[in-house]
Amino acid sequence: MLEVNCDTSSLKAELLQELRGISVTLDESIHALKNENECVLRTFDQIRTKFSRLETVAASFYLQCYLSPYTEKYLDLSKAVQHLAKRRQGALIVVEREDPLDLLLQAGIPIEATMSHSLLESIFYPGSPLHDGAVLIRQNHIVSAANVLPLSQVVVGEKKLGTRHRAALGLSEKSDALIVVVSEETGKASFAMQGHLYPIISPS
Repeated sequence: MLEVNCDTSSLKAELLQELRGISVTLDESIHALKNENECVLRTFDQIRTKFSRLETVAASFYLQCYLSPYTEKYLDLSKAVQHLAKRRQGALIVVEREDPLDLLLQAGIPIEATMSHSLLESIFYPGSPLHDGAVLIRQNHIVSAANVLPLSQVVVGEKKLGTRHRAALGLSEKSDALIVVVSEETGKASFAMQGHLYPIISPS
């Protein structure tokens, strides 16, 4: 399996840049506190926005690192997610890692094809007979589509999770799989791993 040195990722450089930007803003706020004529309240929105951006860049960086040892096609996956999110097409994509998943999901329709971003996108095209349920990816292949995943009972914040997000979390609670989910309502993409859900951006 192809291994990628994440230290060379352009996303890591972007992550460092975001962290340095936040550090500078915090230092400026500390300095402003010493001046009674300045108010630091106006900088809080800037810090909040930068932290939000930092979270998505960090999640994308780690997503790439977590996927690259298990599939050489992780860039195809990222490209598909980017396109699906832009078009607000709901999607649920499972990448098998060390733990076998056959006993943890209800098997769907066999595909057994080499993964490509165009094939992934066509599976989740609205109205496609395969678009409901999850795609299972093993190494560089799409094994099956329309798989049913176990649902999580976890409540995240005050917002009720949709079925795709509950399914992503549910499988991540029972295995080391990485599950990517795209919301058809918002177009936002996330990935679930080890019982946690992380917002992502899709690197081009």
